[in-house]
Amino acid sequence: MSIISGLIGNAAETDIEDVKKDYGKLLGKSEQVIQAYQWVRDLLIFTDYRLILVDIQGATGKKVDYHSIPYKSIRHFAVESTGHFDLEAELKIWVAGLGAEPLVYTFSKDADVYRVQALLAECVGK
Repeated sequence: MSIISGLIGNAAETDIEDVKKDYGKLLGKSEQVIQAYQWVRDLLIFTDYRLILVDIQGATGKKVDYHSIPYKSIRHFAVESTGHFDLEAELKIWVAGLGAEPLVYTFSKDADVYRVQALLAECVGK
């Protein structure tokens, strides 16, 4: 991930092995990390069972919120790709029980937003 993309809040793909090492304690016995995207400190982790949102808070980063969204709770999602002049793509996820507003994540132009969409389609369709 480029430093500039991270500073302006765009996610980029991150190393799965690093995610497993740092967040393996969050995973169920047979759960596997499929893909992960990282902002400056926060992460969006796709596993074979759920989506894990890691929200690192505060200046010291000692307080961390872990949100677990089972794929069956995702009602629909939308991906907006980058255009000729856009520097980012967006992923919007509507989750049952969270109201009408979607969760919105911004990805750097280097991230393959179509891969994210395909991954969600596969996981939500299970």
